[in-house]
Amino acid sequence: MAKFIRKRESSVPLNETASAERMSAPRKLTLLVTVVNRNKAEFYADFLQSFEVNMQLITNAEGTASKETLHYLGLVETDKAVIFSVIREDRAGEILSALEHKFKTIKNGKGIAFTTPMTGTIGVAIYQFLSNTQA
Repeated sequence: MAKFIRKRESSVPLNETASAERMSAPRKLTLLVTVVNRNKAEFYADFLQSFEVNMQLITNAEGTASKETLHYLGLVETDKAVIFSVIREDRAGEILSALEHKFKTIKNGKGIAFTTPMTGTIGVAIYQFLSNTQA
């Protein structure tokens, strides 16, 4: 059962304060798109999950460079994975910085990542699940 709290001049008990914080303006959600080598997809999905990411979708992809270009650059593997993750906008900078660090330090762990805003979600329960703010 949801509690609605109105501001009062008197002090509010601690448990009602926590409820009031949960009912504040919703945090915006954003879609994080991460492109990595296919053999590193599970590693990055697990890594992203440590940032309270409740929904991820991994799809297979393939690079678009021609065989001549790949040969010229010394690249062999074109099998990629794209990870779509729904994250809270306030954590985007932290997550992108952590991914950048992993891209630089993991052997064969190169990739790209970017975010795009989600302008709307339908339903309170879906929003709470995606933003990891379930009561």
